Amino acid sequence: MGLQNEKIAALSFVTADLNYLAPSRYRPRTYTFEPPSGEPKSNIVPEPHSLPIHDVRPISDAVSLDQEGFALVRQKSVVKDFYDEDQVKNVYYPEAERLIKAATGANRVFVFDHTVRKRVQGVADRDGEHRQPVARVHVDHTEKSGPQRVRDLVPDEAEALLKGRVQIINLWRPIRGPLLDSPLAVCDARTVRPDELVASDLVYPHRVGETYSVKFSAAHQWFYVPDMTADEILLLKCYDSRTDGRARFAPHSAFNDPTTPANAPPRESIELRALVFHAN
Repeated sequence: MGLQNEKIAALSFVTADLNYLAPSRYRPRTYTFEPPSGEPKSNIVPEPHSLPIHDVRPISDAVSLDQEGFALVRQKSVVKDFYDEDQVKNVYYPEAERLIKAATGANRVFVFDHTVRKRVQGVADRDGEHRQPVARVHVDHTEKSGPQRVRDLVPDEAEALLKGRVQIINLWRPIRGPLLDSPLAVCDARTVRPDELVASDLVYPHRVGETYSVKFSAAHQWFYVPDMTADEILLLKCYDSRTDGRARFAPHSAFNDPTTPANAPPRESIELRALVFHAN
């Protein structure tokens, strides 16, 4: 069950392709570095589906991390340069921790990495100076890799922390707005069945991470924030240890908006990923 049909019917939308996982007998796998000789960088084959992607702004007050798996919030950052690693880690990380605590009621938040993206025409992700938007429906973590990140990042406390509620939340914002190029689409997690999430290997030089690729379903309901400003943030639920019916995994993807002006500046964005701990 997603949002009520009459609510969605009242929203404006664009129709665009979203790249789902094409059927394959192989486990999906992507290398983050030059793969072994004879191996493709990724064996994931996209299967595009043309779908309506609705403007979430008119209903943003009714959308939440625990219901739909994402939320639109606002925060003016004091960071002057998001390409400056020191500013991001020393200023933006604490800002993000405060924001996530306020949004979730968590008692502890640990931002563990960030990615700056700047779209360059014709360049594949991880091949150029800047990371590229990921135009493939995915979730950053899985049932397995969520707890594993806790063990990797806070090993001394991991088992105690994993007895409580743990979330992984992605905090995503434009660096410059309004964002017209390659916006982010997010799926209502309640419209996604568990068997549509396919565990996929992300191979690093010294470890193998796991993300979800996603199989297509006509039941999926998609949303985005048109002309998103630099003071607007999408919070995305990438993992939740609770299995009581609340949203646990929110698929998302960059997409080519057919209404984007030809002279729109290329998308620049920053995302942080955070471990989010609850005392009970």
